[in-house]
Amino acid sequence: MAHTLLDIVRLTSDYLAGHGSESPRLDAELLAAYALGLRRIDLYLQFDRVLSSDEVGEIRELVRRRGGGEPIAYITGVRDFYSRRFTVTPAVLIPRPETETLVQCALEVARERGVTSIADLGTGSGCVAVTLALELPGVHVLAVDASEEALVVARGNAAAHGVADRVTFVHGSWADALTSPVQLVVSNPPYVTSAELDAVARDIREHEPRGALDGGADGLDAYRALVASLPPALGAGASIVLEVDPRRAEAVVALLCGSFPAVTTRVADDLARTARVVVARID
Repeated sequence: MAHTLLDIVRLTSDYLAGHGSESPRLDAELLAAYALGLRRIDLYLQFDRVLSSDEVGEIRELVRRRGGGEPIAYITGVRDFYSRRFTVTPAVLIPRPETETLVQCALEVARERGVTSIADLGTGSGCVAVTLALELPGVHVLAVDASEEALVVARGNAAAHGVADRVTFVHGSWADALTSPVQLVVSNPPYVTSAELDAVARDIREHEPRGALDGGADGLDAYRALVASLPPALGAGASIVLEVDPRRAEAVVALLCGSFPAVTTRVADDLARTARVVVARID
């Protein structure tokens, strides 16, 4: 029996709704578009198109993977961030919209203070480091990660966006990997507690790298290690911009105040009006 594109989208949506997808219609359209080499918006112009058996088979295989909990971003290999497309693999955390607030705060600090050197600690896919390099043409970014596999992905993204000459990738842990001071540190450390991680959605729990999510018993283990590594890497007047769990913003502020005797801090909200980023200046 021949199926139109709309038939397949509807059938796929129904299937995914029964297999735990929180956005089954969106997932169905994204998978169909990817399988057919189309933009999602182009699907609506081709809903009457009769699909070949090979096309249906390709879509069915992608749907099988999604029904098993594999995130769309890992299936398609891409995720949009800050209006740009980035490659992602299971070696890196999938970029979230909330992290765009981290970028916005970092850009504000960098422009206001004439920053020319930035370190992105725990760079993952490199989406933050690459975005900062693109938005700040005169800046050099050091992108640090403890995962060699993540650095491979990040390097590819820097090359794809034409900033490989201004982003240096460093294998190491937090600011301990830096060999010279920088004017601005940005980071999105792991902040899900170990107990919470065992209860999050299957897509996250079973497929995204645990090391990029697990913040320990209280969600602050990575912040303690990161903040402890910072003093040698920052001079007077340097700035720190950290993404945080809204529930632990004040705890992160306390960690910074404990490590830097003279520091000014503020907390910035994301679009949902929840505390998302801690911004600190070393006085």
